[in-house]
Amino acid sequence: MTKQQLHTALNSGRLSKEKINTLVDQLVSLPELTEPLLCEIFAQDKTDSFNASWVFDHLMRKKLIYLLPHFEKFSLGLEHLTSESIIRPMAHVCELTMETYFKTKDVSFREHITDEQLERVMTVCFDWLIGKHKVAAKVFAMTSLYYLGMKFDWVHPELKLILEQTAHDGTAGYKYRSRKTLADLKKLGF
Repeated sequence: MTKQQLHTALNSGRLSKEKINTLVDQLVSLPELTEPLLCEIFAQDKTDSFNASWVFDHLMRKKLIYLLPHFEKFSLGLEHLTSESIIRPMAHVCELTMETYFKTKDVSFREHITDEQLERVMTVCFDWLIGKHKVAAKVFAMTSLYYLGMKFDWVHPELKLILEQTAHDGTAGYKYRSRKTLADLKKLGF
């Protein structure tokens, strides 16, 4: 698959789950197309398409390591996203990345991702958590912030405060994740 073929596939109408899986299966062996795929996400944010972000999310579930050479572009682009259909999968990729960095402690991620990049992810996750966004993005942001608090000591108290103020207003999924996160924070002494 070429960059142009990827562009055509991503911009030829809404993709079915089957087509997403087919594209991901092809992209698993083509790490050089990760950056063009990321560029498609930022371009599609200005349209009503979200194919690229869905493909990216599914690719990152299989090959998160492909994100590392492009993490600067990824972290810089997050704050500019406006489409809820794109924010959700990108928030999920943030969660996957923070779990790999903090929970799994993958050396490649810890050596490659800078504090400045982590701070950018942290800022956008707080924006997603407190902004008017759908619950999935909020839940993924919440988890990312929990992990980021392992490095930035002011995050956990702030996250706790936000969750205590918002947990009762959310959906069942938001309430569940808030309670779980608050319980995890309590175990850490917050």
